[in-house]
Amino acid sequence: MDGAHIAGGQRGAASVAVEGPPNRDHDTENFPTASRILAPEVRGKVMAFYRFVRTADDIGDSATLPPDEKLRRLAAMRDALDDPGTALPEAARLHATGTGTAEARLMLEAFEQDARKNRYADWAELEHYCARSADPVGRMLLRLHNADTPEAIAAADDLCTALQILNHLQDLVPDRDSLDRIYLPVPWMELAGGETPFFDRANTEARRPILDAALDRVEELLDRAEALPRLINDRTRRLALQSAMTINCARRLLEKLRAADPVLGRVALGKSDFALALAKAPLLCQADAPLVAARVRRAGSSFARGMATLKGERRRALWAVYAFCRAVDDIADGAMPEAEKRRFLADWRRKLTQPDCALSRELLHAREAFGVPLAECEAMIAGMETDAGDRVRLQTDADLDLYCRRVAGSVGAMSVRIFGAPKAEAWGLELGHTFQLTNILRDVDEDATRDRVYIPRTTLEANGIPPDAPAAEIVRHPAFPGICESLAQRAHAGFATAEATIPTADLTALKPARVMMWGYRTILDLLLARGWRGARPRARLSTGQKLRMAAFAITGR
Repeated sequence: MDGAHIAGGQRGAASVAVEGPPNRDHDTENFPTASRILAPEVRGKVMAFYRFVRTADDIGDSATLPPDEKLRRLAAMRDALDDPGTALPEAARLHATGTGTAEARLMLEAFEQDARKNRYADWAELEHYCARSADPVGRMLLRLHNADTPEAIAAADDLCTALQILNHLQDLVPDRDSLDRIYLPVPWMELAGGETPFFDRANTEARRPILDAALDRVEELLDRAEALPRLINDRTRRLALQSAMTINCARRLLEKLRAADPVLGRVALGKSDFALALAKAPLLCQADAPLVAARVRRAGSSFARGMATLKGERRRALWAVYAFCRAVDDIADGAMPEAEKRRFLADWRRKLTQPDCALSRELLHAREAFGVPLAECEAMIAGMETDAGDRVRLQTDADLDLYCRRVAGSVGAMSVRIFGAPKAEAWGLELGHTFQLTNILRDVDEDATRDRVYIPRTTLEANGIPPDAPAAEIVRHPAFPGICESLAQRAHAGFATAEATIPTADLTALKPARVMMWGYRTILDLLLARGWRGARPRARLSTGQKLRMAAFAITGR
């Protein structure tokens, strides 16, 4: 609470009084901690813990106390945790209930850090803060319910970290205005030009991608936490319900923060959001397969129609592959520092063999069910590591071929196995290469805004274009349209070859690939008709073309 006051005699065994109302109480927190879902005897212990850490947090968040005074008062609270005879009421309740003193000590570390530190260097540093400022709450609740298995602890840690970062994003402006404290890492804000431009209310175009990249990280945490209610349901139905409600609230706040800008106005949950989260709680959140399916549908790709031609386990597996490709692509394309992108992509390499979330578990299921090679998943990540660079230039045609092999050929190699046509791998690799050439041609101007140029340096030099020039200058060079037209003819020939060499023995199995080939070929035709000279609006399928694609998915014609 602002201006929270602890007064008393000697530290440790001193009688300590707190003056003024807290900033929040348990009924006004964003997320439930001591809800009435919990058993009364447990709720009393949780409330004792809550009152202690709420008091300490309010000291750390005081806008009027100087840092030294905050540290002095927090030290007094730490001493009270070590003194069973303390006169500090908040600590005395913890001793009386035998609840949470170890977890409270960890949280005091975080509140002491708040008194000393007001900026963060990277996402890992922020997560380390959350491990002490939020994760102990989940661990305390699990321990009180004898549900503190390693799997449950890991999921609860992810949930608590996600909740804390959502609070940080929600409170960006008040934290900065009243405390000169910002939890979004400094290098992230530098992508918008620095802290001041980031908080410029008019600078929404630069700020929005950064917020979305941060929310993507939160969503991954929530995906890892999604299993928590089911992990603990056999041991504690009440805590499983509360954790499900909490996850539902977190996902709703995530949606709201994606739709609104917290710099322009506070984004918060309303009574209807809490009511809906409570109503959905008995479902104990989504299992892995439905969660991944929901992500695929939310992506809104017209090429999902090709996947929709599959049924049952094959559709489930292809959705996992698509969602995986989309996840690592979102990292590579995200508005975050290159070092962060490489860290998150490296984490995905680990996930391939040590799955820890719904998507990585579904991808492993697809690999095991249909013989999808681990090497193809690793190839996709390697391609995304190329895209993660702050600046992309490829040296030769061989480098372009390798890039296409990684980011698109890998998809073809994985997909034909899921389709049930593993002998068509060579055909799938070539088709994937042609798809990627089409993507490059469609996105030349968008990629240039990220200083990415996939036309090889040797080709640029041969056409008199300086390859080290800024990408925006390269794509505006008078010789650039001719290069694109030449590359488009290569892609056109690739589609013709794919059509002529499609393995007829696997024609039915390859129906999803044929649907996607129709869509990509249509986009290439649109690009060829538009050309690369003058204005280059992005080529998109029309409503009629999408309907025709849907009909093709149903009839095969």
